[in-house]
Amino acid sequence: MAPAKYKFNPESLSFDKIRLGFKAVFLRFLAYLIGSLCVAAIYGLIFTSFVDSPKEKALKREIAQLTIQYELLNKGMDDVEKVLGHLEQTDDNLYRTIFEAEPIPASLREGGIGGVNRYKELEGYDNSKVVEETARRLDKITKMIYVQSRSFDDLIMLAKKKEDMLACMPAIIPISNKDLTRTASGFGLRIHPVYKISMFHYGMDFTAPLGTDIYVTGDGIVESIITDQRGYGKHIVINHGFGYKTLYAHMDRFNVRKGQKVKRGDVIGFVGSTGLSLAPHVHYEVHLNDVPVDPSNYYFNDLSAADYERLVEIASRSGQSFD
Repeated sequence: MAPAKYKFNPESLSFDKIRLGFKAVFLRFLAYLIGSLCVAAIYGLIFTSFVDSPKEKALKREIAQLTIQYELLNKGMDDVEKVLGHLEQTDDNLYRTIFEAEPIPASLREGGIGGVNRYKELEGYDNSKVVEETARRLDKITKMIYVQSRSFDDLIMLAKKKEDMLACMPAIIPISNKDLTRTASGFGLRIHPVYKISMFHYGMDFTAPLGTDIYVTGDGIVESIITDQRGYGKHIVINHGFGYKTLYAHMDRFNVRKGQKVKRGDVIGFVGSTGLSLAPHVHYEVHLNDVPVDPSNYYFNDLSAADYERLVEIASRSGQSFD
């Protein structure tokens, strides 16, 4: 209890006790109450600023755990990106090379996702950067997986076409030539047997007795059968598809008709010496996209590595062609 207060009375020369009225007592009580509340608010503010409540402690522990999980998720995505990168390199440098397909452009594999800001709802939080970066990486990986998946679908289709192409591609010697001694002249500059000048020889010549079987070197369709008194003489052109055509010249007679489908190894005609020919032989050409190419590159179904080297050596010895 507060001590009593006194006031000096000059008339009676004594101290009189001061008695407070109700209003003064109320105002004093109100002042004490407001002061106490202010002090309490200050203490409460200081306490809440430096000391967490149990709920806040639980939330902070949860945020810390989620942050760790995001970090682990990003490390996992690092591993996924490495695996995807290896798949992409193998796809572009091996699979697509085998199937003669163009690599997928990097701009398509790594292109961003356009449109409006997809991550706007993630902004404005203390950990927005971590969450937004994780979402971006996940979207990028998802797109990379989709592109790679489509690439594998394309490769499956290319593999199916490759089977057909391998069946159609010229792959054997057009006559029976097991000892290779019937190889007469190869692809390149040769002395023409009639004109006696150096001319480019666009095929390979194989000598053989008159009437020897001539085999088609790959699956295809007989595109043309031509009888001529000069040049190639009696000759056949086979369209194998996939840009490949083969020509068999100086035949004695034919064994197929125009438009007929043929399989590798079928007898399409017989060796002769028609047209501009020095002796019975078959002049054989391979064309890829209408450009003559060296036929010796297409004997992989017939010859071992040693036989191939020997055939090329024999073909290169001749300074003169047979046609």
